[in-house]
Amino acid sequence: MMVFPLQDKYINLLTDFGFKRVFGTEPQKHLLIDFLNTLLPPERQIEDVSFRNSENVGSTPTDRKAIFDIYCQGSDGDRFIVELQKAKQNFFKDRSLYYATFPIQEQALKGEWNYKLAPVYAMGILDFVFDDHKDSETFVHEVELKDQHCKVFYDKLKFIYIELPKFTKTVDQLGSHFEKWMFVLKNLAELSDRPQSLQEQVFNDLFEVAEIANFSTAEQESYQSSLKYYRDLNNVVDTSRQEGREEGREEGREEERTRLWERQRSLVLRLLARMLGEIPLAQQEVVGQLSIEQLEALNEALLDFEGGDDLKAWLAQS
Repeated sequence: MMVFPLQDKYINLLTDFGFKRVFGTEPQKHLLIDFLNTLLPPERQIEDVSFRNSENVGSTPTDRKAIFDIYCQGSDGDRFIVELQKAKQNFFKDRSLYYATFPIQEQALKGEWNYKLAPVYAMGILDFVFDDHKDSETFVHEVELKDQHCKVFYDKLKFIYIELPKFTKTVDQLGSHFEKWMFVLKNLAELSDRPQSLQEQVFNDLFEVAEIANFSTAEQESYQSSLKYYRDLNNVVDTSRQEGREEGREEGREEERTRLWERQRSLVLRLLARMLGEIPLAQQEVVGQLSIEQLEALNEALLDFEGGDDLKAWLAQS
C-alpha cells in the first residue's frame, strides 16, 4: 500500500480531481448549484441540475469532439458548461465559442421544429489573466451578443469568465456569498481549519468532501497524480515565461512539455496496474500514444473502471 504524507488538509480545487470531486458528482450537486447561482441573475436562479455526458461529438463521425469539465442542465432546460482552465491557451476564446455550439446543436429536434432554444451558459474559471485585461481590476467578465448600440441582441447565449488570480481578498475581507466562493476556489488547499466567515452549511459540506483524510487509497493516488500534473503545468508556465527572455526558448519549452508528458504517462500506467493488475503490452502502447490532455482524462476515468474491458472501451473511444 502506498502511503501519502498529508501535508495539506484540503484538496486544491484548481486540480481536475479536486474540481470534479466537489462540483461534478451527483451527491455534491448542491455545491455546484450554489456556486452557479452566485453567477446568475435573480430571475435565472436554478433549483436543480442533472449531469449530462461531458464528452460531445458532432453530427458526423468526422466531426471533432468536445470534452467538458462539467456539463449539466437545469430543471428548466438551461445548459451549463463549466470549464477550469489552468494555463493560457492560444485561441481560448475561440475554443469557448466552439464548445458552446454543442449544447446548442443537441437541442435540435427531429421532424418539425420551430428552432426555439434553451439558454446556454459557458463559464470559465481561469487560473490566469487575459493579456488584454491585465491592466483592469475587473476579474469577472460577462459576455453577450449585442448590437451596434450595445443593446443585448440575443440573451440566450452567455459567456462568464473569472480571472481568479485577480481576486486578492483575505478571509477577513469577505462580504458576499460570491466572494466566499472565490476565496475557497483560490485558497482552499492553504487552509488548515474552517474560518469563521465560512461556517455556512454549504461550505461545511464542501470542507467535508474536500478533506484529504477522508479519501480512499485509490482516491489519494488519483488526487496526488492530479496535483502533480497541476504543479508541473505551473512549472512549465513559469519556465516558459523565463525562457521568453532568453534565446532558444522554444527548444527549452518543448523539452519541458515532453518531461511533463512522460511523468503523466508513467503515473497513469502505475495507477492502472495497481487497480486492474498487469496491463497488456498493446494497451500500454496505446496509452503511451495519448496526448497529455487525454492522459489527464484517463486519470480521472480510471477510478470508475471495474476491469480491463473498461480500459479497452475507453481507449477505443479516445
